[in-house]
Amino acid sequence: MFDTKIALVLREDLAAWQALNVTAFLTSGIVAQCPEIIGEPYRDRSGTVYNPLSVQPVIVLAADAATMAAIHRRTLERGLRTSLYIEEMFSTGHDAANRAVFADFGPEDARVVGLGLRADKKLVDKVTKGARMHP
Repeated sequence: MFDTKIALVLREDLAAWQALNVTAFLTSGIVAQCPEIIGEPYRDRSGTVYNPLSVQPVIVLAADAATMAAIHRRTLERGLRTSLYIEEMFSTGHDAANRAVFADFGPEDARVVGLGLRADKKLVDKVTKGARMHP
């Protein structure tokens, strides 16, 4: 049904609150990059209107730190635009602080805890090789 695939990859050792937090942030990045994935508002039987949701399913994967680094490297090698969350962002409290700490690291030393992307299905599968379904 879709030519593209949305995948979020989370480092497997995150606490539950961290995994949920990172998932939310990564998803917001995908939506910001691809607003066309948002459907129509939902309405219940009583006519109450709820926010629209993504029309495309999202797969959530898990990987160890080494696999996360490899996936990050593969996205860079292929020029894919991603949402990225690094470990140091857990210690900040707002967007400006997140950006500041993010800027302190490069691809070679970033401790990636989450990565999100939307691309051609086969490309996403190749890039995320080694990750498995999140438990």
